[in-house]
Amino acid sequence: MKFKRILTATALMAVLVLTTVQAKQAKRAKAVEPNDKDITVLYTNDVHCAIDAKLGYASLSAYKADMQKSSYVALVDNGDIIQGDVIGALSKGEYLIDIMNNTGFDASVFGNHEFDYGMEQLAYLVEKSNFQWLAGNISYTGKKETFLKNTVPYIIKEYGNKKVAFIGITTPDSITTSTPTFFQENNTFVYSFVSNQDGKSLNRLVQKLVNKARKQGADYVILMAHLGDQPSASGSTSINVIQNTTGIDAVLDGHSHSVIPEQLVKNKKGQNVILTSTGTKFAHFGKLTISKDGTFHSQLIDSYDKKDAATQNYIDAIVAAYKKDLDKVVAHSDIALKISREDGSRAVRNRETLIGNIVADAYRTIANTDIAFVNGGGIRADLPEGDITYGNIIKTHPFGNMLTSVKATGQQILDCLEHSVRHTQHEASENGKPLGENGGFQNVSGLKFTVDTSIPTSVEIDDKGLFVKVAGERRVKDVMVQENGTWVPLNPSKTYTVASHDYMLLSCGDGFTMFKDDDILINKALPDYQVLITYLTEILNGNLSSKYKGTEDRIVIK
Repeated sequence: MKFKRILTATALMAVLVLTTVQAKQAKRAKAVEPNDKDITVLYTNDVHCAIDAKLGYASLSAYKADMQKSSYVALVDNGDIIQGDVIGALSKGEYLIDIMNNTGFDASVFGNHEFDYGMEQLAYLVEKSNFQWLAGNISYTGKKETFLKNTVPYIIKEYGNKKVAFIGITTPDSITTSTPTFFQENNTFVYSFVSNQDGKSLNRLVQKLVNKARKQGADYVILMAHLGDQPSASGSTSINVIQNTTGIDAVLDGHSHSVIPEQLVKNKKGQNVILTSTGTKFAHFGKLTISKDGTFHSQLIDSYDKKDAATQNYIDAIVAAYKKDLDKVVAHSDIALKISREDGSRAVRNRETLIGNIVADAYRTIANTDIAFVNGGGIRADLPEGDITYGNIIKTHPFGNMLTSVKATGQQILDCLEHSVRHTQHEASENGKPLGENGGFQNVSGLKFTVDTSIPTSVEIDDKGLFVKVAGERRVKDVMVQENGTWVPLNPSKTYTVASHDYMLLSCGDGFTMFKDDDILINKALPDYQVLITYLTEILNGNLSSKYKGTEDRIVIK
């Protein structure tokens, strides 16, 4: 009897072990059960109002319809949609939302330029959207009703027998790369993007959202990021997030305008995660395929002959409504003014350029000041040789920033220059990839100086990317200011008049805090595009080459 009881217990244990093994095998079999069709995720990023691009929303809509014949399809955007060209400036982003609604987007994440028209307008645009806005790392501590009421951190969508989570993350640098005062109430910041300068806080938040989505049944997790793959003030990049998290299958990225068909980045466990980004202004749109067996692959589409007629007609009707005004010739130039180099990198963001000099001179001349600054990120498009239309000017200055001038000390100007060139490197680009690009790089008038890139930056910024101080040796050397036609050393103790726009001087745009308490001489007098029109037509009479032969060594990089 004793032997029988032992045998029975052993047999029972074997049954239990077998049952457990079978359960685990069944669970694993269910987890890898193939889907009935592929899942195709189409994505855009940094469209910046390029509705009339050769490869645009009409082509995307046609491609989407073709993909729907054989696979499940999602359509998402990764930020910077509503700003960057005339159509955005004139409608404050509304036309872009109309077109996205018409195209049938499922979700979008906020880019830093979605905030450029202010929080009230953003709330209106979010309310109007037929797609879901994702705001995984944006919080608000004020007492008003904001755009956030219509957002969620992530969504989970079902495609056949699989669930896909889409998590949305926006760059913490938005506070300085949009307008800082928009994120404040009563001079206090009430919006936060979860930031610290090594990116750890954001990484922890992303991991929590991934874990939560997985717990809710997501088979796959896609991070929709407007972070970029380039170094940032916040320390948060798409690559940094991947390397410090687990559970993400792919990252669809924006912000840096990088062209990344498919890059494999190791996560915290050494597993490959796809990183991809389409560039900007519809140079491509992206296609992420989740095959029936669960494998991932991404690619960029750079041409597609078919266009959806209904979408194209919708866009054409919008363009026709304002085209007459945009085609009006307001100036003439006998030379072409470009913002980029032949390799596509944006020269106005890390080097002296002819267009940067002209724009800065326009501010200094119209405001009648000693010095002028214009950030490279505020000069968005080339100006052509020949006739310059109202539309050309708006493309170059789409923000509507307002001419402002202040009294500032030479020391503040020195601090401004250090903050401006803190990312600048000895080489401007390498193999077509920009080095040290910074939207806050200042194009100057009335100044010239040298940047010693062998000296690491000692600029200190706070957790929002706002300038605090220069803590060590300065990179900027030999700063000269023009006085009565003669170049003399800048005097740190002397007071100078400085022209720029309200974004920089009043709202601490790009983190420039040094001027915010200065005495104001001109307060929001003219929009940026009108400053440029006035300079080209009334000061230069369209004859640019009589004054400008090329760059003038205002900014020497060594």
